[in-house]
Amino acid sequence: MDKRKEANLRVKKAITDSVFELMKKADLREISVTDIIKRAGVARVSFYRNYCSKEDVLIKLVRDVLDEFRDTADYDLSNVYTPEHIRRCLAYFKKYGSYIVNLHKCGYGAMILSELNAFHESIAGSMPFNSADRYRLYTFVGALYKSAVVWLTEERPAPLERVSDTIFSALSPDRA
Repeated sequence: MDKRKEANLRVKKAITDSVFELMKKADLREISVTDIIKRAGVARVSFYRNYCSKEDVLIKLVRDVLDEFRDTADYDLSNVYTPEHIRRCLAYFKKYGSYIVNLHKCGYGAMILSELNAFHESIAGSMPFNSADRYRLYTFVGALYKSAVVWLTEERPAPLERVSDTIFSALSPDRA
């Protein structure tokens, strides 16, 4: 990777980390771009080169994680109702758990869920707007997201495999 891209990735990480640190003390509405860039140690132009708004920092973080998920998959993503897909989703939730839990606690669960729905729609392929398949997908994604948040916030979380098997058993449309 060239040095400019590496530098820009460091800037984006500093901005994202700053937003999350500041959100521990205040609602995003109360945080200014000036607060973010001061904490991140970056110029205002660096912020606006990468983001349109404070909220955009959060949305792009979720989208970047989902792009990474898609780009590193070593299986067919079009069938989301598999144990393998559920395990991998939970592993990603765990990998980015502090971000997910913080966003959820700060009231951005609907934004995460909207991005997860759009992502899963894109990998599932086209479905009529009011089809049973679309509703099944939304039910699956919503339950997977909520289960992951509960799992990540447990004092002593169950092993990933056990949680994955439980979710698969409960949500698989193909189960007997």
